[in-house]
Amino acid sequence: MCDIEEATNQLLDVNLHENQSSVQVAESDLRSESELLVTIGATVPTGFEQTAADEVREKLGSSCKISRDRGKIYFVISVESLAQVHCLRSVDNLFVVVQEFQDYQFKQIKEEVLKDFEDLAGKLPWSNPLKVWKINASFKKKKAKRKKINQNLSKEKINNGQEVKINQRNVKKEFTSHALDSHILDYYENPAIKEEVSTLVGDDLASSKDETDESSKEETEPQVLKFRVTCNRAGEKHCFTSNEAARDFGGAVQDYFKWKADMTSFDVEVLLNIHDNEVIVGIALTEESLHRRNITHFGPTTLRSTLAYGMLRLCDPLPYDIIVDPMCGTGAIPIEGATEWTDCFHIAGDNNPLAVNRAANNIASLLTKSQIKEGKPSWGLPIDAVQWDICNLPLRTGSVDIIVTDLPFGKRMGSKKRNWNLYPACLREMSRVCIPTTGRAVLLTQDTKCFTKALSGMRHVWRKVDTVWVNIGGLRAAVYVLIRTPQAFVHPSEQDGEKGTLW
Repeated sequence: MCDIEEATNQLLDVNLHENQSSVQVAESDLRSESELLVTIGATVPTGFEQTAADEVREKLGSSCKISRDRGKIYFVISVESLAQVHCLRSVDNLFVVVQEFQDYQFKQIKEEVLKDFEDLAGKLPWSNPLKVWKINASFKKKKAKRKKINQNLSKEKINNGQEVKINQRNVKKEFTSHALDSHILDYYENPAIKEEVSTLVGDDLASSKDETDESSKEETEPQVLKFRVTCNRAGEKHCFTSNEAARDFGGAVQDYFKWKADMTSFDVEVLLNIHDNEVIVGIALTEESLHRRNITHFGPTTLRSTLAYGMLRLCDPLPYDIIVDPMCGTGAIPIEGATEWTDCFHIAGDNNPLAVNRAANNIASLLTKSQIKEGKPSWGLPIDAVQWDICNLPLRTGSVDIIVTDLPFGKRMGSKKRNWNLYPACLREMSRVCIPTTGRAVLLTQDTKCFTKALSGMRHVWRKVDTVWVNIGGLRAAVYVLIRTPQAFVHPSEQDGEKGTLW
């Protein structure tokens, strides 16, 4: 009997040591992956590259390489900061850089250039970028799963008020599977979390039995990934087209990895970015642009959320500022402001009842999304929508800190002819409601000739401090940054009266 007990104890000790070693291996793998340094590329609104670089430096502590007038920035991060990158407000699309060639020597004959692209596919360092892609893909799956469960919870709260607590416990148990994934998901939900991901290991590994079973099934039944290659090319000295480069490079990638090509329903998107002699190969981390985050009800001239964020950063909002968009359209600017600058109050206004209705629906949609995410009723957002006349705002004189708006270009909305009367009237009314000396205005327009003329007649109340040139749907537009002068506003009728008494 004693011999049996000793044998049993020895067997238990062996199994225990094996389990401990497997946990240690998992921890070391987790830490090595989280400490991996990679280069991330991001596309941003053209002209706002420096604004995006400032945000990256503030939120991630990383310096950026800026491709000016190309709408791209590059920065180095550790994998544990990957989810925070998805929370950046100024970037449209993200990709991990496989390799960069600053001065790629293109040959003169097209067939030789395309052959070089084929040979390049097998020489690139794919390992680390593909690790980042896999981690990023697991984040998105977990996020989608959590979003679905939160939506179901919100429905159950409406139908069954008392059963929610039990379901919430089940949800919490379900999401204690993998320390790295769960913590990075928290970054998606709450970017303010500061703990290092690499320290959160060990406690939840014991409860990951289901996931290990699923992963073992995937190992026994390997799934062939589907991919496509997208080539973005700029420059006049190339003897090949973007489609030809994508076709031949994609064929070589397919031969190297044995992946299946699929142009629409793909798992991996390989990017081949060519600008003159610069070639950058990357793997996309976003399926659709991040600028679609806020708007659900679109209008004819809906502004991208990333561009709205860039405009708001230019005016440097301070706590308790009153920020007004007098021509809000669908409300992209004030909604972005209410999301990022929650300690300010934002007013969205427009003279078109359809636009005000769209803005109100977008605000309601954002509020609902916030409630679903938090799993409880929200106190609301610091924003309101109003219908008004831009030339006669129902606001007190000197009551607004910041005005940020997208003026009508005279293309899809309004007309160039109307702008000659509209712009001076807008600047005059904005100067009335804006606080002298400290008031700021950031105004976007493509009709620069008309705006410059209107501003020349308002130099006593507005001073231009900066102009940022941007690309809006292929149109070259300008973002004007104005400061309100100390001069008090005088109504035109009062000015005429004073002139009458002098004469």
